[in-house]
Amino acid sequence: MTLDAPTPTDEALVSALRHGDDAALDALMARWQVPLRSFLYRFLQNEYDAADLAQETFVRIYQKRAIYREGARFSTWMFQIALNLARDHARRRIRRPTDALDAVPELSDDQNPGSDALATERTRTVRTAIADLPEDLRAALVLSEYDDKSHAEIAAIVGATTKAVETRIYRARELLRKKLAKFMA
Repeated sequence: MTLDAPTPTDEALVSALRHGDDAALDALMARWQVPLRSFLYRFLQNEYDAADLAQETFVRIYQKRAIYREGARFSTWMFQIALNLARDHARRRIRRPTDALDAVPELSDDQNPGSDALATERTRTVRTAIADLPEDLRAALVLSEYDDKSHAEIAAIVGATTKAVETRIYRARELLRKKLAKFMA
């Protein structure tokens, strides 16, 4: 009977990557691709941009592997890179807006358009309300609510104090409560 080797930590993988083991990047990508794309989608509200920026994040990780600080949490470093890319992307979109070509899902024969319409409208309204939040509030809220990051982790990712993160999350929730009041009644 052979014992399986323990699964390496993210930090061990990025250390291996720093020392020339390019296969370590594949393992990190397999582990983090879905959570990273989910974060970027919630931040950007665009599936295609999220996929592109997730790939770009891993390219940057590879390019910047030499500056990774041993002992630091890989996930914090990765989310910092992704958030910076998302912020840059959002600034570029403001300067050069384009029309989104988002596909509209088609209803199958067994779906009830009447009951789904309200759920779809609520989802769209919540997404729009989150997307309309100021960038600093949106980043803190998404990392907290959807990516289940602690206030300390969020503080490291966004470059703020934990108290500032708490305040941002509180302000984001308050703004959402006001915008979504009609759905909460």
